[in-house]
Amino acid sequence: MQFSENSRVWVYQADRELSAAETEQIQQQLDSFATGWTAHNHQLKAKAEVRYNRFLVLIVDESQAGASGCSIDKSVHFMQHLEKEFGVNLFDRFNLAYREGDAVVSAPRHAFEEKIKQNAINKQTIVFNNMVQNLTELNTKWEVPFKDSWHIQLFGDLVNN
Repeated sequence: MQFSENSRVWVYQADRELSAAETEQIQQQLDSFATGWTAHNHQLKAKAEVRYNRFLVLIVDESQAGASGCSIDKSVHFMQHLEKEFGVNLFDRFNLAYREGDAVVSAPRHAFEEKIKQNAINKQTIVFNNMVQNLTELNTKWEVPFKDSWHIQLFGDLVNN
């Protein structure tokens, strides 16, 4: 199934790495949710995926039917259900994800700041911009060097090369 590059995207980040079993169970529930997701009784052209055992990504191609406030509320309630079921936090925007070698890790804001001060995170460190809005941004602006992300505006005075 092809999705428009303008498809809307929501990225939810778990505050810890999910196990392989959790990822598989969550993917099954995401598939089921995406298949049944509607807006004003119209089926949404939607898909969902788990990336790096940490990120839950919802994608809606609005060329068929737009995601309404009610349908977005349904997705938020669904994510809250997953939080409870799997004991993760998906709504902490200050739990920041970045790459440490090949691994994807995250840290609360204060620990992230400490890593910057220790130069464990620098301008070249790949960080995740979970505020991407559409499929094009997900593919081009989600995983970016710290220097090219919104993180630089918040932490720029702390970071070295």
